[in-house]
Amino acid sequence: MPERQRLLIVGGSGYLGRHLVRRVAAAWPGEWRYSTFSADPHGLPQGVTLDVRDAAAVADLIETFAPDAVIHTVGSNRAADMAAVIVEGTRHVAAAAAVARARLVHLSTDSVFDGASAPYDERAWAAPLNEYGRAKAEAEVIARAHPNAVIVRTSLIYGLEEMDNGTAWMAEALRAGRPVTLFTNQRRNPVWVETLCRACLELVNLDYRGVLNVAGRQVMTRAEFGLRLLDWWGVTERATLMLTEDDGRRWPLDCAMDVSLATRLLTTPLPGVDEVLATRT
Repeated sequence: MPERQRLLIVGGSGYLGRHLVRRVAAAWPGEWRYSTFSADPHGLPQGVTLDVRDAAAVADLIETFAPDAVIHTVGSNRAADMAAVIVEGTRHVAAAAAVARARLVHLSTDSVFDGASAPYDERAWAAPLNEYGRAKAEAEVIARAHPNAVIVRTSLIYGLEEMDNGTAWMAEALRAGRPVTLFTNQRRNPVWVETLCRACLELVNLDYRGVLNVAGRQVMTRAEFGLRLLDWWGVTERATLMLTEDDGRRWPLDCAMDVSLATRLLTTPLPGVDEVLATRT
């Protein structure tokens, strides 16, 4: 497949989107654009304002720019607009990308699983436990209908230069003396944001369609992961930190993913948290 030249990143202000924009700005060989919903953290001329809930605006942007590929990262965990942003937003982006004959790289999550049948490979069906997981599962169905789409199921995203949202919340709460609970029986595959960015950009030109698990190869509990990052960021306030087991009713307990297919397909390595930390210390 020839190298793509025109790239659109939908959702350039989220944690993953910010890192994608920085990487593309530094090295993308062709034309590119990115969208933000409100504030633009980059202030680059390639940025455009877009509400993915507005079908006409999405269609106009993609028709006008005519990208060869679209990386769709937009999400929401706010109940008021979750379905509209995740489900309808994906519907609008996927439809417009299909009309433009653009490759679609759609970001999904391990929260589509119920946590009862790990490890999950690409054949695993979604069985979400909560509203967020249900919205993401519905968005996957929509993205699958696109004739040239890859659905990237990933996990907890972290970085070592910019604190991720979850770690930032923990750090702020602990420093303020507010309670923070980390679960010792929730298992995930945390992924370094630089790994995920590289994989998404590689998938723009990889002739693969369907679901692909892209995450770190190391499975960790939420408690192990949280403590590693608190140590990395030098957050020493732990008086209000509690480690306990979750009952698994609202969030899945074991979302461990099999990443062997991505390991074979991608040149991008999928290191675990401890491997990443070891290379940075």
